[in-house]
Amino acid sequence: MPDPRFFEDLGPVTLSDLAELTGASLADPATGGRSVRAVSVMAGADAGAITFVSDRKFLAQARETKAGACFVSAADAEALPAGCAALVTASPQAAYAVAAHRLHRPRLATGVAVSPDARIEPQVVLGPGVVIGAGAQIGRGSRIGANTVIGPGVAIGRDCEISANVTIGFALLGDRVRILAGAVIGEPGFGATAGPKGLIDIPQLGRVILQDGVSIGANSCVDRGAFEDTVLGENTKIDNQVQIAHNVRVGRNCVMAAHTGISGSVTIGDGGQFGGRAGVADHVTIGDGARIGAAAGVMRDVPAGETWGGFPARPIRQWMREVAWVTRRAGRKEGDA
Repeated sequence: MPDPRFFEDLGPVTLSDLAELTGASLADPATGGRSVRAVSVMAGADAGAITFVSDRKFLAQARETKAGACFVSAADAEALPAGCAALVTASPQAAYAVAAHRLHRPRLATGVAVSPDARIEPQVVLGPGVVIGAGAQIGRGSRIGANTVIGPGVAIGRDCEISANVTIGFALLGDRVRILAGAVIGEPGFGATAGPKGLIDIPQLGRVILQDGVSIGANSCVDRGAFEDTVLGENTKIDNQVQIAHNVRVGRNCVMAAHTGISGSVTIGDGGQFGGRAGVADHVTIGDGARIGAAAGVMRDVPAGETWGGFPARPIRQWMREVAWVTRRAGRKEGDA
């Protein structure tokens, strides 16, 4: 269930209404009167939620789902357990996206600049033009720079430093977090899927968690999760103009130099280090203490403690030997052995 501090619940909705809205068909029309109140990924679904299966590699998980309903292709409908109603469609993920828009709506800051429902502890300093949404919390001794926007429900710990022109939404921050000017925390992750009339945005229903002592550089972006959270561990330090996508999990005491880009659902262990302009493909795991050289492009998992570089990235000694060999070959004159 999406966090109610950040998302309005628009349910429940009957399965027959969802079938009509998404163009799906009920495998058993008798289930049309059932209601669901939320969308969910399969692992966290309960009887009041609807989920989806778009890849056969998740069929084993689908057979054990507790979801009340599921968008599924005709070929895979029989994999669902008896208690899970099947809504059959050629585009399960697109149907899920439409259902998510119907069942959940992000809360937005409205009305006065500083909501009377916000909880602001003593010794908080607010710069001119600050906007604070309903239900937001700011801990003692924190400083919020000019023209910064703190969205509804956001929690900021104590002794934090938030610079000017920062935007924070759908996020929970620990103590001593430092965010420099222009950074954007909690905007929707980049997710779209093909629908019958073109691309459909997939609602991003997760949060951002910044643990104690995290630093975010100027004009960097940390996207909220698609359903689960984007998490940065304690004392991690992010440079300017870094992009961290949805569902990323970053361990403690990691460092990322400027222009690093981390794709969605990457997992980074404690103490990871990234040189400037390093890039990591989606769903990759970077082990504890691994180091990624500047401008490297990581396309596969990196074991703990190793140093990788190049594109595609590989162990750095191997990459350096290959570069040296190419350099020698390129420098030879025609006819040399």
